[in-house]
Amino acid sequence: MSAKNTFCGSIEHGITRRAFLSRVGVGSALLGTSGAVHTFAEEGLTQALKASGKRVILLWLAGGASQIETWDPKPGRPTGGPFAAIPTSVPGVHICELMPEMAKRMKDLTIIRSLNSRNADHGGGAVLMMRGRQDEPTVKYPDLGAILAKEHGRADSKVPDYISLYTAAEGRDFSRVSSGFLGARFNPMKLGESMTPPNMKRLDSISDVDHHSRAELQEMLNRQFIGGRELSSTKSHANAYARVHGLMSSEQLFDISKEPEHVKKMYGPTLFGQQTLMARRMVEAGVPFVRVARAWWDSHGQNFETHQEMVPELDRVMAGLMDDLKQRGMQDDVLVIAMGEFGRTPTINSSLGRDHFGSAWSVAMFGGKLKRGVVYGKTDKDGKEVAENQVGAGNVFATILEAAGIRHDKEYHVGARPIPLVNPGIKPIKDVLA
Repeated sequence: MSAKNTFCGSIEHGITRRAFLSRVGVGSALLGTSGAVHTFAEEGLTQALKASGKRVILLWLAGGASQIETWDPKPGRPTGGPFAAIPTSVPGVHICELMPEMAKRMKDLTIIRSLNSRNADHGGGAVLMMRGRQDEPTVKYPDLGAILAKEHGRADSKVPDYISLYTAAEGRDFSRVSSGFLGARFNPMKLGESMTPPNMKRLDSISDVDHHSRAELQEMLNRQFIGGRELSSTKSHANAYARVHGLMSSEQLFDISKEPEHVKKMYGPTLFGQQTLMARRMVEAGVPFVRVARAWWDSHGQNFETHQEMVPELDRVMAGLMDDLKQRGMQDDVLVIAMGEFGRTPTINSSLGRDHFGSAWSVAMFGGKLKRGVVYGKTDKDGKEVAENQVGAGNVFATILEAAGIRHDKEYHVGARPIPLVNPGIKPIKDVLA
């Protein structure tokens, strides 16, 4: 791998001599295990997964998918568009005809059709759905992935705690992933240019002896720097760097080429399918949270052509993931969520598109501690307003936490200030929790 490649696509993470010498102070005590090889097919791995906590895969529908062309069709109405509704494996429940595989598997799905998030801005909506609330001027809240990393990550794990794949250019600036006040230890590993982290391999020009010697030097300098410095930021960065060497021995985690052909076919040949398959590999290996972004759903024009292309792909990928988890006995231990920052307007604009809409839209989930075959809430006949069981982004966030085995009323602390994981008064949707 070229030495000029940079971690996460940012020059700030390039490793130079000056950067090395300036950063060893917050570097790691990390590299005493450099000879170890970590494998991901350990016997009893699924049992260990069950013992160590739930895992979450978030299929992030970046730009905002239309609920009418997916989970809440309105056939025959002026807002309904050209696609029909089809029956599902749950009597009386219909979804869009573009999702025949999900229709077959509806008995295992949980759909919330009554979300009013009250935010139709890309950035603001992404913050709201990833955190369950907006940041305060003095407090930056951790997102869902950071909370999963903190609650279900293991200090001795050689795999990352939080991975975010967003390889499309559109909408990446609206991604809004952050560990907030939890610190750098729980920030995501962002894969933006490829499915493999840059600078993962040791250069051929560096021998094993040199590799160990550099590690020992970094460890020595690190100990000298942190001596007497009990700063939380120093510890956080030290912990973050301490995972790097384990990651270098985890290259096979990011390689789906050795997956059986029949498994790869389940997910399909698209990049989204391949990344979702990799997400399954990651949670099976012990990664608590993986977000796979599929962009770009922002269909202000030609909404129906956009969804005719993208919804069948989502349908196939979700079906493949659901079947794969079931076959591996992981369906109760991995929670899968399909959502974006908002939905799309029932009204069709002059460009045959649907605009941003946060007032009455849908989220789909399966696995974890959820009831199966449940549709919660209802919109009116044209999909313009919530008609029954309205919920907000905070309620959905609290529900996801509970379904992932985390108490929604748990508190963290910033200094002496207690901060609950959701705002006071916010409750999970009990009717969808098992």
